[in-house]
Amino acid sequence: EYLYGYARFRQNPVEEQAAMDPAGASVANDIGGGEGEKFAVGNIYTVKVITGDEFRGIVMAYDPIPNFVFFEEGSKPRPGHSKNTRMVNANFITGLSYLGKTEDPLVTGKCSVNLDGLRAKEALAIRQAEADAERMGVGVTLEAQSIFDALSKTLPVQWENSDILVMKEVRVRSPYLSDCVFGGTDAANNRVKKVLELERRRLQLVGT
Repeated sequence: EYLYGYARFRQNPVEEQAAMDPAGASVANDIGGGEGEKFAVGNIYTVKVITGDEFRGIVMAYDPIPNFVFFEEGSKPRPGHSKNTRMVNANFITGLSYLGKTEDPLVTGKCSVNLDGLRAKEALAIRQAEADAERMGVGVTLEAQSIFDALSKTLPVQWENSDILVMKEVRVRSPYLSDCVFGGTDAANNRVKKVLELERRRLQLVGT
């Protein structure tokens, strides 16, 4: 198997014969200059490969030992932008037309990293991870966690040891039945009981 672009393909007998026949497959050697000069960074080519695929690309790098060329697709570099790249075995190049030369597509001077944006994303990810961790009960059953998750869809809840504290005033204790609801105003207590009963029925839990 050989690696071409983003996918692996296995040569069929015709391709194997072409790959072994420089006249029938690779035309890279027909272009003037050594391999390093031919595939100098910044060279722009129209490339055709043994599969029949054809594209325009800018040489990003060349590794002579496996004879692989790395191209950025297109004829103009996109510094600081996402790139479509291809890694091509030069032995499988059947057409190579020189279009010119451009600047190094990997020039880092024109690339920038928004550190403030990265820090903001990091802080957001940390807050989200902390919030997710707070939603997980410690030492509680799967049923208890399911009830907590169900209640959290309509009411503000948090764990306090093995109790579910709802709206910071109503406490639901194990085994989390409607008669295990304590505290809060009558209105808040009744609301939690009603939601708890509905969620237990929806979850098809025993004792509902």
